[in-house]
Amino acid sequence: MFDLKGYGWMLWEGLSITIMVGFLSLLLAMAMGLIGAWGKLSRNKAANLTATTYTTVIRGIPELLLLLIIFYGTPTLIQNTAERMGFDIRLDFNPFIAGILTLGFIYGAFATEVFRGAFLAIPKGQGEAAYAMGMSRMLAFRRILLPQMWRFALPGLGNVWMVLIKATALVSVIGLEELMRKSYIAMGAIKLPFTLFFAAAMMYLAITAVSMLGQRYIERWANRGIRRA
Repeated sequence: MFDLKGYGWMLWEGLSITIMVGFLSLLLAMAMGLIGAWGKLSRNKAANLTATTYTTVIRGIPELLLLLIIFYGTPTLIQNTAERMGFDIRLDFNPFIAGILTLGFIYGAFATEVFRGAFLAIPKGQGEAAYAMGMSRMLAFRRILLPQMWRFALPGLGNVWMVLIKATALVSVIGLEELMRKSYIAMGAIKLPFTLFFAAAMMYLAITAVSMLGQRYIERWANRGIRRA
């Protein structure tokens, strides 16, 4: 369909990196989201303030700027701090690790709101009944609230994944050779920008289409036995 002059393998390599970065970033984002949701729903003022500040700041700063701050700014900050303490260190971030940490940290703020809304969607009587039966808060959370929460969170998490997988293109600016960067490198060699970028766009679209089908299947599985009005 596309004559990529023998450079199609580069796009497939980039696609595998894109999927890997996206998946690992999603796992980190979900972990951050659960912690953030706990903080925002907590009665502890410090935890609530920390989680609220996290979601407010992260959602208010462009993803590209945060990526540049973490990749370029953090090593410099650590090195300058170490020098003031009398240590001489040289620190360089791996683009792959930096991309995962940044995207996971960013989309953890969005996952926080997804999980918070999912927990609030659970009828309060569920938790009250668990406590009345003598369950501790942790046991009630693990056996009663958490399993039900996922059913409400799945649509929102699916949207987070869709946006996150496209945002992996941002890590190309720090040198990680994912799909976007591989397309740019190949374009410099064969001078077919439209063909290469259109092929890359179709690959992103394919990931999104497959993800939508997977999301529908998982949602149907999670809602099995649930009677709808």
